[in-house]
Amino acid sequence: MANDNKISKFRFALIDDTSHQHIFVIRFTRASLLATTICGAIAILLLIFMLIAFTPIRTFIPGYPDSRSKRAAIQNAVKVDSLENVIFRWELYTTNLKRVLTGEEGVQLDSIIKTISQTSVQDLDQAHLRKQDSLLRQHVTEEEQFGIASHNSRKLPIEGVLFFTPVKGVVLRGFDAYTHPFLDIAAAEGTVVKAALDGTVIHAGWDKKTGYAIYIQHEGDLITAYKNNSSITTKEGSRVKAGAPIAVVGASNEESTGSHLHFELWHNGENVDPTQYLNF
Repeated sequence: MANDNKISKFRFALIDDTSHQHIFVIRFTRASLLATTICGAIAILLLIFMLIAFTPIRTFIPGYPDSRSKRAAIQNAVKVDSLENVIFRWELYTTNLKRVLTGEEGVQLDSIIKTISQTSVQDLDQAHLRKQDSLLRQHVTEEEQFGIASHNSRKLPIEGVLFFTPVKGVVLRGFDAYTHPFLDIAAAEGTVVKAALDGTVIHAGWDKKTGYAIYIQHEGDLITAYKNNSSITTKEGSRVKAGAPIAVVGASNEESTGSHLHFELWHNGENVDPTQYLNF
């Protein structure tokens, strides 16, 4: 170790023990040693970071997912959500089918709301609930007597509505929003036409273009129309249940091209493709 008056210098040397010859010699100061150590540590950390960030080595770190794992997790989450929706729809369908087959009343829209709602009413007084339910039913019946629904009534998205198929048959001509905003469904003459949803008949009559036609107002700003019938079995102002007979298929108008049901579905004042929500 050498020493001048200002800076202490150090020397690191490798010496042959036999010949005392210097094999390797490094001279440094405290400042240079500190700077070299810091630079070396930074270089090592940078190298480790690059190895982890840009090479597959990162996948060996516990809890560090790769892009494929993330993509698979997202896809699985989407599939699970879709399956839950499908299962819910099938459970609703089977429950309603069992009720219909056993002669019971079909599943009401309120049951869907109760399934989705997170509000618990178990702690409420049952007598009070029955009283409020009776008052609500009376109020709704009075307002819907002629198809007039309350503006404050609860509404469900059309995707959550369980429709009843009016007739089973072959779609002769599909839906087109501009040229054919309805369906023509081939059905044998005399086939019974059934209401797609609970509702109030707002029109039931005959004219030379549509034959015997029925319009039904439903909850949620929905209207269904059934035309080209040979006869009708209901009248204006009547309340009908989903699946209830309302007409009989038959060519009763002057412009008919054969025995079929002309079916329309309206939502919020616009024509909707019925095949998106019903199977014929």
